Amino acid sequence: MPDNQGTGLRFASSVSRELDAGAAGQALARQVREGLGGAADLAFLFFSNQFAEQAGALSDAVRTELAPTVLLGCTGEGIIAGMEEIEDAAAVTLWAARMPGVRATPLRFFVPEGDEEAALDRWPNNLSEEGDLPTFILLADPFTTPMTEALSVLADRWPRAAAIGGLAGGGHDQGDHRLLLNGEVHDGGLVGVALSGPVSVRTVVSQGCRPIGAPFVVTKSEQNVIHELGGAPALDRLQAVFESLAGEERRMAHQALHVGIVIDEHRERFERGDFLIRNLIGADRSSGSVAIGDHVQEGQTVQFHLRDGKSASEDLNLLLALDRTRHEKPPLGALLFSCCGRGQGLFGRPHHDVGVLRERAGDIPVAGFFAQGEIGPVGGSNFLHGYTASLALFSEPGP
Repeated sequence: MPDNQGTGLRFASSVSRELDAGAAGQALARQVREGLGGAADLAFLFFSNQFAEQAGALSDAVRTELAPTVLLGCTGEGIIAGMEEIEDAAAVTLWAARMPGVRATPLRFFVPEGDEEAALDRWPNNLSEEGDLPTFILLADPFTTPMTEALSVLADRWPRAAAIGGLAGGGHDQGDHRLLLNGEVHDGGLVGVALSGPVSVRTVVSQGCRPIGAPFVVTKSEQNVIHELGGAPALDRLQAVFESLAGEERRMAHQALHVGIVIDEHRERFERGDFLIRNLIGADRSSGSVAIGDHVQEGQTVQFHLRDGKSASEDLNLLLALDRTRHEKPPLGALLFSCCGRGQGLFGRPHHDVGVLRERAGDIPVAGFFAQGEIGPVGGSNFLHGYTASLALFSEPGP
């Protein structure tokens, strides 16, 4: 599916259900090369875990036929391609771009056991021209990559740089996943690319929740345990919010209750998109404390949230609509990293996230995968998320 808008940037994508890796890779590369009108500067290859042992053959076939300058890829819990989300069948998708003048620097990190600090400090320095902030697209193995620490090092080295991507899926243990970087196949660590130059890579991170109740200031906490909210036991506050709900909302609160941490405390009011969503993982009736899936500090503002299919759909539609109103240049291609907890299980129907993207952004080349964790910026900082749809929208640079 090529971009035919006559610009310097060109994108194309294709999908195959062929089970022979060599044949699939060759067919995909030929279709994409035809769409691009030549070789690719950057390509992504996403494949279901049925192809894990054939990852090298897939990569070799694509590289031989398409000759991309940088090729990245990984296994996924499911594959997102074109207009489809293929959750329960073998599939492979190839997405590629021609981006004249854009600098694409490949990245590879592996953290030896017991050597996290040393390994994570090896982000290269020369990723862009002076004054040009790179955008990072990252793919990582969830079993061997301390992603939160990696993003922290990235923030120290490249403050304000956006990172988007996902954790490989489809496997159940260390060594099950595959990561591709040019001619290399890895079963752990992280691969990625830093992009800089005449391309805009806009990020959309839909956490799929809506706030309930009122926001509270954390008045007593310890690491990931909140003891008091607004001077009262945190569990009492939660109970009051729960009792304010009725019918279906109360039922959902039993299954999908989360906590949102405000990113920018300087806002006068807080709405969707102002929160970093984290799981509510436990409560202690004796102390009145609640535990969440992240550290929280006294003085921060939090609010309880609900996640359900309706809220997640509204959130993604709203954020993509906002992107169109805020940017003059339309997207020409997109990568979509969607949580394996979304899909049919959350929305009750197939192809939801990619369908919303195509409805809002138009008939553009799209590819991605269902991930075991999604990477994306919220409030100007990069985080590892869950139950999220993280999108990279490629367009010509705006004014």
